[in-house]
Amino acid sequence: MKINKGIVYLVGAGPGDIGLLTVKGLRYLEKADVVIYDFHLNAQILNYIKHDAEFIYAGKRGGHHTMTQDEINQAIVDKANEGKNVCRLKGGDPFVFGRGGEEAEVLVENGIKFEVVPGISSSVAAPAYAGIPLTHRKYSSSFAVIPGYEDTTKENSSIDWSKLATGVGTLVFLMAVKNIDEVARQLISNGRPGDEPVAIVRWGTRPEQVTLTGTLANIAGLVKEKDIRPPAAMVVGKVVTLRERLKWYEDKPMFGHRVMVTREHTGGFEELEELGAEVMEFSTIKIVPVDDHTFIDKCIHDIGSYNWIVLTSVNGVKYFFDRLMETGHDIRELKGIGFCAVGEKTGDAIRKYGIRVDLVPKKFRAEGLVEAFSGVYKNEGLEGVRILLPRAEVAREVFPDKMRALGAHIDTPPLYKAIKPEIHGKRMQRFLKERKITIATFTSAATFNNFCEIMGDDAIEYLNDVTIAVIGDVTKNAIEEKGLKVDIVPEKATIEEMVNAIITWAGSKGR
Repeated sequence: MKINKGIVYLVGAGPGDIGLLTVKGLRYLEKADVVIYDFHLNAQILNYIKHDAEFIYAGKRGGHHTMTQDEINQAIVDKANEGKNVCRLKGGDPFVFGRGGEEAEVLVENGIKFEVVPGISSSVAAPAYAGIPLTHRKYSSSFAVIPGYEDTTKENSSIDWSKLATGVGTLVFLMAVKNIDEVARQLISNGRPGDEPVAIVRWGTRPEQVTLTGTLANIAGLVKEKDIRPPAAMVVGKVVTLRERLKWYEDKPMFGHRVMVTREHTGGFEELEELGAEVMEFSTIKIVPVDDHTFIDKCIHDIGSYNWIVLTSVNGVKYFFDRLMETGHDIRELKGIGFCAVGEKTGDAIRKYGIRVDLVPKKFRAEGLVEAFSGVYKNEGLEGVRILLPRAEVAREVFPDKMRALGAHIDTPPLYKAIKPEIHGKRMQRFLKERKITIATFTSAATFNNFCEIMGDDAIEYLNDVTIAVIGDVTKNAIEEKGLKVDIVPEKATIEEMVNAIITWAGSKGR
């Protein structure tokens, strides 16, 4: 049987800020069977792939290559020949010092279809995030992007320094840090003034972005003094003087913070990103349906006998209505039943099914639920009131026990459970070791305990210097029992309130 060849997408992932990935790039990434990716991109992008794609790391970092270019080319060809859609995911733009042109040539030679999805190059993004426009009507009407790693003393250089030095308004050198003294010398000796403004932007668009300014005459000394290392972009030109007025990214209130999120998905944390933080998803918990649906199915069969259905989370809403439909029932059978939602997010999820929420307790804990129902039945009491509480497989018994003690009948069928996902923590370990995580969030004791299991014996040490934010006293107690300090606990047990508390904490600390 002949296998039709797959297609290859050469996708630029941008320089680091995950938000700079294009819509088209994301679409092709989501449909890829194989993703071959580099080091200099935000690996959080890979979280957008929800199916079982094959990942091949082809990283190139500081001259250390996991795969040679020939091996990368062969891997792309081999996977496409297997009939798979291949996403060749590259930092920045594939055709700007990304060797995407060479890879495209190989694909043509092998009769493999391909598409190119341009990415935002660090040559443009790093200066922009540092507040430096490459062109400006009063300062520069042209710019050039030049590799900075070439030996400037070699014969037959591909760079004509005599024309470059004075023929272009703004110069952007990539990968020039190790060679910066020679780059500056060549520009000065070929007519660029020694007092020409220069900026070095390291890790542009990321929380650890550092911008250093000087002149052609002194920039090499400043780079050594401040120990600036690759990767960095070098910008030469009068536009650099605009930085003090136009810098915006580094002035954001949460610039410099990288927040680790240990639950599935990062919904609710967007405000932190808008304020300059980077949110890193490292899910230590996965929500799945329970294995045995006997109890919940019986309750659904008798659904009309209940006075109330209590749903305590968005997950509970999803899995309850999924099971309702899967068993051949529908929402018409819920007529006359009161709905209680723990938290506004849960209430919003219920309303999406066209169902009114009748009760939302003021306190998002078991004690708050007891108070809410006692208030509803303060005159006639709870005797004979039937409540359905579909919930997680492992849950506290405070509310059910109290309601039974007050005379109510309550069924608590397990609906979903939390499991530890099959992930490795090597990349997160590196970020924690290098002190690149400033805030860690835990939404339950399970997210913390699973984190410790994944990280191994050094888990607690990794968190010693990290600000810890949690939801709920149970989570706080689980963490403090391990000898760690919990810094942020919102009054209300919601993601929104935790995010607000993190913002308040960051504002109180300054930068």
